[in-house]
Amino acid sequence: MTIKIKRAYQDSSKNDGFRILVDRLWPRGVTKEKVKLDLWMKEIAPSNDLRKWFNHEPRKWNEFQIKYNEELKEKKELITQLKDIENEKKIITLVYAAKDEKHNNAVVIRDALKKLE
Repeated sequence: MTIKIKRAYQDSSKNDGFRILVDRLWPRGVTKEKVKLDLWMKEIAPSNDLRKWFNHEPRKWNEFQIKYNEELKEKKELITQLKDIENEKKIITLVYAAKDEKHNNAVVIRDALKKLE
């Protein structure tokens, strides 16, 4: 089974498998047709307070991961749902809008799912 992460602004491909947007807000300037999602799971995204605090500042990354993992503990049913989708579809791609490919919520979600293996 494979968990990929990809920006919403990158072209989708057949190799993406089941595509899930994991952001609370829709990516700016992108149509539904372009993103080609199978599911939008906005409930799993960081809270508005955490998202605004982090503000995609790499210096806050370590603390963001800790705080977001705490939030994810309260969203166990959503993590379980993602894990079930991964088990069924074999390949899932977590889609996000942030410019930073290393410091975003999809990375934290992917890591949380991998811990369940």
